[in-house]
Amino acid sequence: MSNELVPMKQPTYYEEVIRKGYSRRDFLQFTSMMAAFIGLENSAAGQLAKAMETQPRTPVIWLHFQECTCCSESFIRSSHPIVADILLDKISLDYTETLMAASGFQADKCLQDTMTKYKGKYILCVEGSVPMGADGVYCMIGGKTSLQILEEASEK
Repeated sequence: MSNELVPMKQPTYYEEVIRKGYSRRDFLQFTSMMAAFIGLENSAAGQLAKAMETQPRTPVIWLHFQECTCCSESFIRSSHPIVADILLDKISLDYTETLMAASGFQADKCLQDTMTKYKGKYILCVEGSVPMGADGVYCMIGGKTSLQILEEASEK
């Protein structure tokens, strides 16, 4: 028997809605409202509903460079919606130094695994500035400059 963890299937938006007790009708009203909100034609509302029924929650990588953690603090302290609802129901925050339990090699592995598993399918958030001069020595994480980390993460 292998010691490797079996990755869990991420639930879709629709599965999360149903799990929370909303009806199919509630879900379709929500997708129709969202389609109108983002300016889609009526015919596209069905495509949006289908995407939300079949696609897993969006993985997010949130990188921190030269910053004061102000954006993270605002996010954590928001009251509507509360951060737990966003993290547990809306997105899959797969990597962020501020909120994750892992550190060091474990955190780096989590970042690398997310970039590999969800190549081209994750949202990359960057908080803080990325120093460009002096060979990046003013902001290094795990022996890499913030510019190197950003280039690698944004490439995928």
